[in-house]
Amino acid sequence: MFVLNGRPLPLDTPFEANGTLYPANWLRLASPAERAAIGITEVPDAPGYDQRFYWGWTSSGTLIPKDHSGLVTLWSATTRSTANSLLSPTDWEIIREADNGTPVASGLKAWRQEIRYACENKVTMIDLTRDTPELANYITYVSPSGGAISDYNYWPQYVEPSVLAADTVADAVVTDASGVLPSGDVV
Repeated sequence: MFVLNGRPLPLDTPFEANGTLYPANWLRLASPAERAAIGITEVPDAPGYDQRFYWGWTSSGTLIPKDHSGLVTLWSATTRSTANSLLSPTDWEIIREADNGTPVASGLKAWRQEIRYACENKVTMIDLTRDTPELANYITYVSPSGGAISDYNYWPQYVEPSVLAADTVADAVVTDASGVLPSGDVV
């Protein structure tokens, strides 16, 4: 990051220094000596941090955590909202079953219950965290090798079974694995 008189200078933006106007591309094209001649210094960018959990850095370089109890409330509500958004597309099937007895697809009720269990397990784990860094680790953990991730990021998947209606079976063209019809014709 480039700094002039204690203020950051964004790249590709015109600026003024010592009464002289400089074009937007000047910082990119100028040599280090030319930048130093007008008082521009280059400093490393501030280290990043996850703004969902921290306010920033102290002058000594430690993270300033946000209020843990407030974050627990927020993440518990977010988790429940996620579970609700996963369940809501299939609510109509449950209502239809209750309304007129039309059975739901096999496995749907079990999957919906898995979502509810997963949600409550996640909320319990959130409640068990003792501080903001522990909560942040639970929500965001990815192993350095990229393999393991926190169970917070996993939700059970539902795959709707493909159902072939009985009347379409008669119309189906039956072939063997090579695409040959029983008559010997090729599809």
